[in-house]
Amino acid sequence: MAKHGKKYRAVRAQIDPAKRYTFQEALDLATGSAYAKFDETLDIAVRLGVDPRHADQMIRGTVVLPNGLGKTVRVLVFAKGEKVKEALDAGADHAGGDEIIDQIREGWLEFDKTVATPDMMGSVGKIGKVLGPRGLMPNAKLGTVTFDVQKVVKEIKAGKVDFRVEKTGIVHAPMGKVSFGQEKLIQNISAFIDTLIRLKPTAAKGTYLRGIAISTTMGPGIQIDPLAVKAIVA
Repeated sequence: MAKHGKKYRAVRAQIDPAKRYTFQEALDLATGSAYAKFDETLDIAVRLGVDPRHADQMIRGTVVLPNGLGKTVRVLVFAKGEKVKEALDAGADHAGGDEIIDQIREGWLEFDKTVATPDMMGSVGKIGKVLGPRGLMPNAKLGTVTFDVQKVVKEIKAGKVDFRVEKTGIVHAPMGKVSFGQEKLIQNISAFIDTLIRLKPTAAKGTYLRGIAISTTMGPGIQIDPLAVKAIVA
């Protein structure tokens, strides 16, 4: 079992593991006790009342956080012809066709997100074994396979987050940097939870939002009262 340092243990001692905090209380604890020398990211984990083994209960989607993520996302667009220029004009860091694919085959991976026009997917599929395991494969369900590259690139640069429920029924997502301040973090969390609620499958029975926790990059998890969701979304 990994041993935590003195600073982590000091923060952990301030948190009651049996208590379900309000969002405000949890944010006070998380942001007020961030101790790393770098600007930590605030993450959220939501346990949903779904069974991901059933296709009609699989939760997957995207949300554009109103205040972004506070980090630079390098975007690569697989395209050809005029779409290459359109992608670069929209802010993509790299754009191209087969020449980019050849570079990736040779080991180049200097990008964080990918977008592809539909006519490029046949070629992109040839490097699926490279992109897939790294979560870098363009996906039509997430809106990253499209001819509207300008819109998608701008959304990603603005703070678009992809999320997917895990086998355990939990969804993880980053909500921005601690330095954002509580107001902006609450706005991002609200947008994310609102999206999750709108994606609730009709097949899901019983309580949908069963548990919520937030944590900073280096900090422990802090449990939040699911009943506080109504207040934050409102």
